Amino acid sequence: MTPDLIKGMRLIAHDDLLGFGGVGEGMSIQATRDGRRILWLAHEGPPKNFTGVDVTDPRRPRVVVQTELPNRHVRSNSLETSGDLMAVAYQVLEHGQTPAGIEMFDISDPENPRSISFFDCSGPFSRGVHQLWFVDGETVHFGGGSADFTPKNKLDDQPYRMLDVRDPARPREIGRWWIPGTREGDPEPEPARLAIDTGFRAHNTNVYPTRPDRAYVGMIDGGGYVLDIANPSAIKPVSHWNPNPPFPGFTHTVMPLFSRDLLVFTHECVMDDGADWPKLTWIVDARREDNLVPLSILPMPDVEEYAPKGGRFGCHNVHENTPRETSFQSDTLIFSSLFNGGVRVHDISDPTAPKEVAAFVPPAPAGSRVPSAQINDVHVDENGVAYAVDRHTGGLYVLELDI
Repeated sequence: MTPDLIKGMRLIAHDDLLGFGGVGEGMSIQATRDGRRILWLAHEGPPKNFTGVDVTDPRRPRVVVQTELPNRHVRSNSLETSGDLMAVAYQVLEHGQTPAGIEMFDISDPENPRSISFFDCSGPFSRGVHQLWFVDGETVHFGGGSADFTPKNKLDDQPYRMLDVRDPARPREIGRWWIPGTREGDPEPEPARLAIDTGFRAHNTNVYPTRPDRAYVGMIDGGGYVLDIANPSAIKPVSHWNPNPPFPGFTHTVMPLFSRDLLVFTHECVMDDGADWPKLTWIVDARREDNLVPLSILPMPDVEEYAPKGGRFGCHNVHENTPRETSFQSDTLIFSSLFNGGVRVHDISDPTAPKEVAAFVPPAPAGSRVPSAQINDVHVDENGVAYAVDRHTGGLYVLELDI
């Protein structure tokens, strides 16, 4: 395979995942008790659920298990692992369908994942769970609907929720928060819709052991929130930053860089051919937690070059400094997935002047519905090896930095 663009990185392996290379944004590396390393991947859509890839030698990835979804109208876009536990999110196409919720698995034997429990999030106004965050073995944070949540607008159907899984066989909800005015019965007015209306609901819901009383939540068209979750039964906003409008919405991830009092805000592209451009990643000053100030945006490839390539072009997600021993940690290097813009690495040593230092854009994979690669997510291990995935058919790309 000859990349369309590669600089500051080396492609050391590629795997089409047994011919089913469409991957969502669930990526997590498990260190097994027998000394192996298993990369778990959530697929973008049916019929596959998740895949486990042995990356003990990252130059020779090998699929060890690939599972099936129960039907064609459910997807498992997101997963996370903590030790030998894995949480998997299930979202359905239409409100009211099933299964919609979170399934807990025992992955101590990676070749044979064993279901422990299922937390039901289905309901007449619910599509289930789009994303989850599970890093401490105790709490799953997620954006998901429920039978007792009726949104004023069907796009606002996934509040931020907290699930206690200290007993993984008996998960129980302990906290919930939504933008006031988005639920039926709220006295507050419904927020004004954007021109491209993608909803006011939770996407990424990141909580770090460094600050266990804070949740960093992307609320799509509602911008990003820092929430005080010290008391899960009384969650309250600490601060809020939203460039939408005038920008076209879909705040995806809010990632804190604690040592530098910075936040990274990504805004996901959700339309093909640059139709919702610009979708950018912002660096925000958080020295005053209650007064967030934008400093810069990560440099983007030329939209005139990339939008015509087909598929999505713009930001999606970043490597989120997941707090586990198998995850890379950096407060100066930002790894981003930009759909047909590939993987980009930026040095933000000067947060007012980020610089691109590495990039990888693979060629369009065979069988894709669009004529370009669509890099959907990127995860970096503690050794600096980057694992990038394609949204449609390209599978897994393994990269080493050369900077």
